[in-house]
Parts: sequence; structure tokens; C-alpha cells
Amino acid sequence: MNDTKKVGRPKKFDRDQALLGAISVFWKQGYEGASMKLLTDAMGINSPSLYAEFGDKHALYLEAIDRYANNDACAPLVALESEPDIGLAVRAFFEAAINYSTHHESGARGCFLASCVATSAGHVEGTAEMLRDAIEATDIRITARFDLEKARGTLPSDFPSSDRAKLLFDLRQGLVFRARAGLSDRQLSKDIDKNVAAVMSSIA
Repeated sequence: MNDTKKVGRPKKFDRDQALLGAISVFWKQGYEGASMKLLTDAMGINSPSLYAEFGDKHALYLEAIDRYANNDACAPLVALESEPDIGLAVRAFFEAAINYSTHHESGARGCFLASCVATSAGHVEGTAEMLRDAIEATDIRITARFDLEKARGTLPSDFPSSDRAKLLFDLRQGLVFRARAGLSDRQLSKDIDKNVAAVMSSIA
């Protein structure tokens, strides 16, 4: 009888899950506060593996930003694009922004780009460019949502899609800022009707 024990295969490395773990650390701790110990613990790997797979901390940070910016990780944008009714979609955008600014499961507040990346853009090489690209991409996506409704006839043909896209984005940033200052979801929700009305106004 062969009693040789089967050697279990090592758990397959999930690169995307590791990146998500890194994002959660950077999000809560910021770039400077994200120690290698915190990163490796959250990613489920050791330091040599992190360096072998991602390079140094700076390279990991840039890849984490890219992953977040290009994988529909922004809940407000997903809400805006998922709700068929444009008025309700704009409301859902604000509601999602308030929710992830006050009740994010990771304990972080707001958008990763606004809460972490924006604060490092001036001194961490490469982040300013990535942040500008992400803002431009967001403006394009929101503009496209409004343009779609103009094509459908649910918004007037002279609706200023690009201007309203920037306004929607900027109002979201204000909500994130207030949430990080400690305002509750209930306090932030008081302005939803006013914000929706401002965005949906067809006056340029």
C-alpha cells in the first residue's frame, strides 16, 4: 500500500485580489502611511513576493491607481449609468457618493482618487498625470450619459452636457470633503434635491 501523502498545491496567487488589498491600505493610510507590513498583510503575500510581482511600493501604488480607475470601481458612476431614468440616475449618483463617503466597507471615506491619490499628486511621481486622466475619463463618461438622454429626447437638445458633467463631479467632491470632516449621511442627504435640480437645469 502506498501511504505517501499527497503534497497540497500552493494556493494560486490572485493578482487582482492582491491589488484590491493594496488599494484598501493606500485608501485608508495614504501613500506615506502605507507600510510594507500593512501592504503585505492586506495582500496576503510576503515582501519578496511583492517586489517580484509588483516592483517597489511606488510601482504598486501606480498600478493600484490604474486598477481602480479602469475597473468600474466608482460606485456613483456605476449608479449613474445603471439607472434608466436620468433624473433618478443623478440622484442615485449622489446617494452612492454619500454612501461610500460615510459607510464604505473598508472604513475608508469617499473615492480612492479623491481621498488618497489627490493628496499625493504633488509629490509622488506619476500620480498627477494619472489623476488628470481619471478626471478627464470621468467627465467623458458623465457627458456621454447626458448626451444619450439628449439623443433619446428626454433632455433638451441644448442641455449643456459637458458643463453639467463637471458640475456633477465637483458636487460629488464637495460631499466627499464634507464626509471626511465628519458630517453624517443624514446631514449630507439634505442637499440632494438641490444638487439634482442644479445638475438637471437646462440653463447653461
